[in-house]
Amino acid sequence: MYKVLLTDKAVKNLNKLDINTSKIIKSKLLEYSKEPFSHARKLSKISIGTYRFRVGDYRIIFDIDKDNIVVLKIGHRKEIYR
Repeated sequence: MYKVLLTDKAVKNLNKLDINTSKIIKSKLLEYSKEPFSHARKLSKISIGTYRFRVGDYRIIFDIDKDNIVVLKIGHRKEIYR
């Protein structure tokens, strides 16, 4: 199981969301941390991050460093790639 680390920006992004959405995202992060490569998709534009998780209309942009999932950004799919 990978350890999930959130950057300051990811924490800010998560705090801006409503309570129900943030709970869903947190539970999915824990679920996906068991086998991240089966749920992750590689990004073509790696300047914002290497991988992404999809949680409904929200995206979690992250990198993997050894046994850590480093969450860089969390946001709605319309705004996250800007």
